[in-house]
Amino acid sequence: MGDLPVSLITVTAVRRLTPRMARVTFGGDAFAATIGGEPDQQVKLYFPRPGQTVPVLPEPGPDGDLMRWYAAYNAIPADERPWMRSFTVRAHHPGERTVDIDFVLHGDAGPASRWAGSATPGDTLGVFGPSAYFARPEPLSGSIAAADWVLLAGDAAALPAIGTLIEALPEGARAVAYVEVADAAEEQRFDTRGDVTVHWLHRGHVPAGHGDALVDAVREARFPSGSMFAWLGGEAGAVRALRRHLVGDRGVAKRAIDFTGYWRPRMTQDDAPTEDDLAEARERLADAAAPGGNA
Repeated sequence: MGDLPVSLITVTAVRRLTPRMARVTFGGDAFAATIGGEPDQQVKLYFPRPGQTVPVLPEPGPDGDLMRWYAAYNAIPADERPWMRSFTVRAHHPGERTVDIDFVLHGDAGPASRWAGSATPGDTLGVFGPSAYFARPEPLSGSIAAADWVLLAGDAAALPAIGTLIEALPEGARAVAYVEVADAAEEQRFDTRGDVTVHWLHRGHVPAGHGDALVDAVREARFPSGSMFAWLGGEAGAVRALRRHLVGDRGVAKRAIDFTGYWRPRMTQDDAPTEDDLAEARERLADAAAPGGNA
């Protein structure tokens, strides 16, 4: 696989998009050079532990061995090992050699939100990716172009990815999005050449991950005619329910659905995967291996 895409990135700017969403701009030549033109590119960010200004990360070996690097990462003492979280590249600015990543802010409940809430220019994180190790077997743009219309459904955690998908739509492409956010202040605007309808679903005082607004809205929706491609992201239980509905009730082919469970209530990426997580991973692998599979 060549050299591992592991590097340090430095904050160059921070701005608040909404009361609960911050956009952090990072500079880093090695990182920015790996960003391509596809929407929904995933990276893993590494956050320093208390008392650290720079996360402690092993140096990539000359052979580019991922498993060896990951073993060295796990060998770092637990109180020094950086917290790792997955994020979407929201925007790439090649001329400036910078990258934007959006953070959902929910107080000090997790290391990423806690860090983003006080981030300032000069702060440093570690990054892994974008990488072929967790790239899709088939680019999303190809799946979108092959469909008559696109369904996008997710919560605030999925909003950065949904934004990249909407803004990457070609002229005349049709998309319908259902996005669950806390309230009207969390709604965003997108620049797109596509024909896009966004349904904003306000969660109100219901805690994230504890309501059915997103799932109910998609279940009750009247879909456009023609072939569809669906992109689903957000709380893992809601994503599973949406996928079951599309496949079981709407007859959508599994290969026409890209899905990712970003988070789980009361659990983080530091916790061991649940049985549902493992089942989802097996389904994704099976779908990717199937003829014509892309999810």
